[in-house]
Amino acid sequence: MHSILNVVVVAIVAYLGTMLDNFIAFAAQLLVTEPVHHRKVSWAQLTGFVTLLLLAGGVGSILAPIPTRWIGLLCFGPWALGVHAWRQRNAPVKKQFRRGATSTFILTLALGGDNIAVWVPLLRAAGVWHGVLTVMVFLVLEIPFIKGAQSIAQRPRALEWGRHYGPQIIPYVYCGLGLLILIECRTLAF
Repeated sequence: MHSILNVVVVAIVAYLGTMLDNFIAFAAQLLVTEPVHHRKVSWAQLTGFVTLLLLAGGVGSILAPIPTRWIGLLCFGPWALGVHAWRQRNAPVKKQFRRGATSTFILTLALGGDNIAVWVPLLRAAGVWHGVLTVMVFLVLEIPFIKGAQSIAQRPRALEWGRHYGPQIIPYVYCGLGLLILIECRTLAF
């Protein structure tokens, strides 16, 4: 039971940490999309998310012969993203002008580098059943993700807050996720 609870908590932290930038971008995408197309755009977001999950699971399977402790070295992916985010934290935020399902799907994939960098070692770290549980947690969390972005799109001030403070928070989130990978893969054992 303790192990299952750990997997769920780690999955929640990993999902929230990697989906913050996606959440802000998706809410912005909804803001510039006509409300009649929100459902189609939401399905495109979900399809992009599932595609990222499949990619992370596939890459994790390819890495199966490599010892899990070595997989923990993939922590350098989120750390590199954290350094990049730190350098870009004061850069002007680009506005979202493209709208529609196709651009939402492509944007979800384009923002998915950090997701894959964190999800591959996470799905690989604890075995198949923990990986399945992690995927299930991710899929459950995707529902409030989409509903929350739809709600935020109704409040442009909240979205502006996220655009303003998100770049300040993201570097720390990535560094924490890198540490989480090291611990989950038992590269760092306490």
